[in-house]
Amino acid sequence: MKLNIAVCIKSVPDPEWYEKITIDIKTKTITRKGIPSIINPVDKNALEAALQLKEQFGGKVTVVCMAPPGATNELYEAMAMGADEAALLSDLAFAGADTLATSYTLAQGLNKLGKFDLVLTGTESADGATAQVPAQLAEWLKIPHLWNVKEFTFATEQELHAKVKMDDAVGEYVIQLPALLAVSREINKPRYTTAMGVMKARKKTLTILNKNDIDVNKSLIGQVGSPTWSGDISIPSLARKGQELIGTPEEIATQLIAKLRAAGINPAKRREGDGK
Repeated sequence: MKLNIAVCIKSVPDPEWYEKITIDIKTKTITRKGIPSIINPVDKNALEAALQLKEQFGGKVTVVCMAPPGATNELYEAMAMGADEAALLSDLAFAGADTLATSYTLAQGLNKLGKFDLVLTGTESADGATAQVPAQLAEWLKIPHLWNVKEFTFATEQELHAKVKMDDAVGEYVIQLPALLAVSREINKPRYTTAMGVMKARKKTLTILNKNDIDVNKSLIGQVGSPTWSGDISIPSLARKGQELIGTPEEIATQLIAKLRAAGINPAKRREGDGK
């Protein structure tokens, strides 16, 4: 049994640089200039799962990403880990997409690249953390899907048994291929790249596709195709004066209450109907 597997990854700002990230008030987008990007951490778990399946059953692993041109670095890293080929969906028309427009674009890209037995993703991105794209992508592809998968095995060539992590339990499911699984971090430990892997990656195929290459409805992509958008954004002033309160805990509490009341806040006032 050989599997044709697609892994969708996202290029995200390196979490170690989060304190330097700013938001453009006018465009309401993250300003990424000077901020290095990496493969979304849990997407590496999805890639590792795909590579393990390839090692067990044979087949091909294709990595797909929707991002600006600079994301080729992340795709080459994915191929250095062992992916066979990669595709970058990149076009100014894709910019400003919410999760729905992003998932639609990814789905059209996957349809362009071929038929896949299995699509793997991480559960959520480190920057947005909406956890919406995997399910939306599967719906566009019209295939069954599971989210937060911590373990899965093949029962037959067309059937998977999967364990899904829930709040206080683990759900067990049977799912038919083709399917999409959004995997959790605990499913595996991603492998490191090697010098040989990096050398081999440069010889592998990286395809760049724009809006004209993947047969998209232009009303469903980018900011135009996004039914959700950012509201007003304001940057709070950090110039407020701090004041140290000195004394015993009781004295400090008394001082704090006095200052709250002076500011028009009565901490002792009961909320109507709360019974406290």
